[in-house]
Amino acid sequence: MKQFGRYPAGEAAMEPDHPSQTIRIRIAVVSIVVGCLVLGLKYWAFAVSHSAALKSDAIENVVNVVAAVFALGAIVFADKPADREHPYGHGKIEHFSAAFEGGMISLAAAMIGYEAIRSVVEGIPLQNLSLGLTINFLAGIVNGLLGLWLVRQGKRQNSRALEADGHHVLSDFWTTLGLAVGLLLVKFTGLTWLDPFMALAVCALLAVTGFKLVRSSSAALLDAEDPDLVQRLVEVMDKVRPKDIVAIHELRTLRSGRYAHVDIHMVIPEFYGIGQGHELADQFGKAVLKEADLEGELHTHVDPCLKAFCDHCDLDPCPLRQKPQAGPCRITLDAAVAAGPI
Repeated sequence: MKQFGRYPAGEAAMEPDHPSQTIRIRIAVVSIVVGCLVLGLKYWAFAVSHSAALKSDAIENVVNVVAAVFALGAIVFADKPADREHPYGHGKIEHFSAAFEGGMISLAAAMIGYEAIRSVVEGIPLQNLSLGLTINFLAGIVNGLLGLWLVRQGKRQNSRALEADGHHVLSDFWTTLGLAVGLLLVKFTGLTWLDPFMALAVCALLAVTGFKLVRSSSAALLDAEDPDLVQRLVEVMDKVRPKDIVAIHELRTLRSGRYAHVDIHMVIPEFYGIGQGHELADQFGKAVLKEADLEGELHTHVDPCLKAFCDHCDLDPCPLRQKPQAGPCRITLDAAVAAGPI
């Protein structure tokens, strides 16, 4: 038995012209345009100052723009309807996008490290540091606002690609802020050797960021369980459960982009007929997806109670009850994810 969420697979929400897809595409385009603007400002800041630290910041922004373009392609591809070759849809491309962005961040870290070491060896003199700092700081403010907006929109639109892009842009903002403080120290102390060493610090920070992004995306691609989603589903199931759903077990989930796929085994009274059990599962599935505000589908396998849950069943009246109810009939996390009824 299968119940779809707000947007059944293959229907309106998966059509290319669905409003939610249009919104995500517009967000990605805004990210690209603003990223190009910020990139221009940061390279201007480097050009007037010859600062290795500001050059490292500009190199990182190249990654922002490339990643934003890749995210746009991923968003368009992710909304293609499920087909015979991809029965769970195409949403996992967004995790590929996030992994690609992590790889690009790591590449930027390597490039920045090279430029910083070259600056140490060659001793490139600084020029017009005040102007370069001012331009770079303004670019950083724009990046910070863009990053906050992307993270918020990524969560709202359930887009892993947009959210990952936003976190990367935000990390770029904090990098810019740190560099501004460091370069002010250079300006007022005259310790020019601090400039390339700050670039090396940016290199280390980006390497860590890239690793974390690749690791989290790889876990999603391998269908690692999302504990927050499981906990939310358990709470919702317990809230909307009718009395004739005695227990839930073997709860499993996976994410495909913004779509969630949920599998459960549902224990119902053994005297229920096939039609009654099907109707109960259908209504319960729809209620769970609606209450959890999920797009996707819920598959249900129905098990008979076999009089094994009498002491925890609050169905009244029950013609087959063998024991009085001894405790509340609740759906708990441990029971829901167990391999069998507990």
